[in-house]
Amino acid sequence: MKSLFKVTLLATTMAIALNATQVMAAEATAPAAAATAPAAAPAATAPAATDTAKFKSDDEQAAYALGASLGRYMDNSLKEQEKLGIKLDKDQLISGVQDAFANKSKLSDQEIEQTLQTFEGRVKASAQAKMEQDAKANADKGDKFRADFAKEKGVKKTESGLLYQVEKPGAGAAPKDSDTVVVNYKGTLTDGTEFDNSYTRGEPLSFRLDGVIPGWTEGLKHIKKGGKIKLVIPPALAYGKTGVPGIPANSTLVFDVELLDVKAAPKADPKAAEKPAEAEAAPKAN
Repeated sequence: MKSLFKVTLLATTMAIALNATQVMAAEATAPAAAATAPAAAPAATAPAATDTAKFKSDDEQAAYALGASLGRYMDNSLKEQEKLGIKLDKDQLISGVQDAFANKSKLSDQEIEQTLQTFEGRVKASAQAKMEQDAKANADKGDKFRADFAKEKGVKKTESGLLYQVEKPGAGAAPKDSDTVVVNYKGTLTDGTEFDNSYTRGEPLSFRLDGVIPGWTEGLKHIKKGGKIKLVIPPALAYGKTGVPGIPANSTLVFDVELLDVKAAPKADPKAAEKPAEAEAAPKAN
């Protein structure tokens, strides 16, 4: 318990110190931006001057701030553990902290170590079980969504499992892997939760076609410049069993995509490879 408490308190102190350092660095390098960007800063510091009267010294206020930060950290940890089905008694947690400060712990150092190791194992097992449960639920929801979507008019399914529905075919040549495409799009999960939208950002996305998830690389080849398409992408062609922030594991993704432009990759100049050799052979001016 001693080591865990010290690490937590040290982490809190370091976070506060790091934040203060970053603020000072930002003010030193960009004074104009510092005056306008952190609009919330003056509002946060104004009450602090009044609240300082509650403490006899800066050290007292700093100690209280560290305690409050630690308390928030612990409270958030308890809430996260509850999501895993583990509910710890907050009063006992506070009692343990108080007893540790008073040097009258009800457990020996060895008992504390063993208890925390057992608890860590429970948390990991519960987290793993929940992750697997959520992944299976997402897979089942995705299977049903794709099966229903496949029945809609105009929907086609490729050998890879990709489902697409062309709203507007566009004109010209279909993009190739080496082409750069410019698109506007909206991405959602099967329940309609939106995780990305270039329209709301007010800026289309430009990328090389073979540099994105397989569902996009394959799907956009079914339309041409000016075309619109709906892509329903199974997990294997998206982010798979791991997922990414905002997209849970085994998620089926739904994209409405508008292909604004297709830019062919520049052709390699066969003479370009010869130029360095020629330059090397040429006499250098003194």
